[in-house]
Amino acid sequence: MKRILFLSAVLSFASCKKEGSENTDHTKEAYSEGESAKAKTPEALGKEIFEGRGNCTACHQPDQKVIGPSIQEIAKIYKDKKGDMTTFLKGNADPIVDPSQFSVMQTNFAITKEMSDEELKAIETYIYSHLK
Repeated sequence: MKRILFLSAVLSFASCKKEGSENTDHTKEAYSEGESAKAKTPEALGKEIFEGRGNCTACHQPDQKVIGPSIQEIAKIYKDKKGDMTTFLKGNADPIVDPSQFSVMQTNFAITKEMSDEELKAIETYIYSHLK
């Protein structure tokens, strides 16, 4: 079962790869546990994961609620409540942003639990970059 999830995550990530505008200087590549990360900063890596294999944009947009709360709302609430986003994404913390949507979010824990701490921190950095 884990192999199927891993394979589908890899295929999903590969199908979302952006072409054209990526920098081809790979001398400063960052490496996450088990997967090379082409993003140079944690924020860029977080955005890449958020929009790609994390499939987070299906429910979360920068400044408007879709299925889940906006990225700005998530960042503000986690900052104000001093929440731990990475612990939540590992499935080890209660929801603090929109508990009514928690059951929908739980389906994504299969993806986020497989991510490294570096990748989860990168997602957190990307989300916090939307604070106004």
